[in-house]
Amino acid sequence: FSPPPLPPPPPHLPLPPLPPPLPPPSSSSFSSSSSSSSSSSSSSSSSSSPSNKIRILTKMQFKKYVVYPQTFALHADRWYQGFTKTVLLSGLPPAPVRSPPSLDLAALRAAACDCILQEHVYLRRGRSRGLFNPRQALASPVLDQLVGTLVNLLAPLNPVLTTAALDYKRPVDFYWHRGEERIPAGHRKGHIDALRYQINDKPHNQIRISKQLPEFVPLDYSIPVEIPVMKCKPDKLPLFKRQYENSIFTGSKTADPCCYGHTQFHLLPDRLHREKLLKLNQAEQVEVVFRANALASLFAWTGAQAMYQGFWSEADVTRPFVSQGVITDGKYFSFFCYQLNTLALTVQADQNNPRKNICWGTQSKPLYETYLKGNSVGSWRGGF
Repeated sequence: FSPPPLPPPPPHLPLPPLPPPLPPPSSSSFSSSSSSSSSSSSSSSSSSSPSNKIRILTKMQFKKYVVYPQTFALHADRWYQGFTKTVLLSGLPPAPVRSPPSLDLAALRAAACDCILQEHVYLRRGRSRGLFNPRQALASPVLDQLVGTLVNLLAPLNPVLTTAALDYKRPVDFYWHRGEERIPAGHRKGHIDALRYQINDKPHNQIRISKQLPEFVPLDYSIPVEIPVMKCKPDKLPLFKRQYENSIFTGSKTADPCCYGHTQFHLLPDRLHREKLLKLNQAEQVEVVFRANALASLFAWTGAQAMYQGFWSEADVTRPFVSQGVITDGKYFSFFCYQLNTLALTVQADQNNPRKNICWGTQSKPLYETYLKGNSVGSWRGGF
């Protein structure tokens, strides 16, 4: 018995084409760097959840420049404008067209006066010896009481404040890329690498709301002001590189209904106090400290809000994001408004991007002259 004959072989089918070879990630060529950046961009774009996008963008840890909002560096505000692509304008933004609500300025002044007298006159705190800073010990509770009191007084005029969240010393973080550098030494010598920045801020108080603040100017508003360009590396500021966990955080999680910022309040440390700068013959740095703090803090807070809504450097914002800030040393107050118009700060995304972020700010003014043992607090200048 012979076995049946075998069936004829199937016709030869062509093999499917192989994918194009990718350059090794450790290579120093331009194709390798562009391939790695495109792969990370595609994974971030395919993710639908903002929390997943933030996780993908911050999971790889490299050395990064740590930007300190409250810094003693000379002319730090000019450097911070370049890091954040922000134009600094003097004064406050244009007033809205609608008629503002009628404010009872006398009641606001009386409330602020009571907050100041409560800590300076009425309340007798024990003065402990040793490491004790009386200026900070008085200014911190005054600012806490002042913020809470003003929010309660202004809530009837602004219904958004009735459901606002008031944070005390809550961390605010932001991580971004801006510029490129060639690695000078090491096993990656010659590679073109992105300059990475991280801000870890802790405002004294901040108000978060559930409704976004209206824009001050249109998104594509043209500003005939150039951003300062520094020809040297950020090490000369000085800024220092560290490697630790990247973080983008507004002070609350992405699912929090109060995901938009209203106003931040920052208290300057004693080492940056006006009197100490004047003793060091650095009178021109007094206002620089206020401006640098506002630029870094408001950019980090507003940029994190935009990323919570799903925007990032490769998917730029489609609407402006607005925040406000108050910088004080306990007596002198300066007011700032920030509008984020772009997150496209990388070299590739910023090639044909005419948008600029805008920060408006005022000169610092004393809230009061002196406090007396009575019902008066000197003469009021500015502030309210």
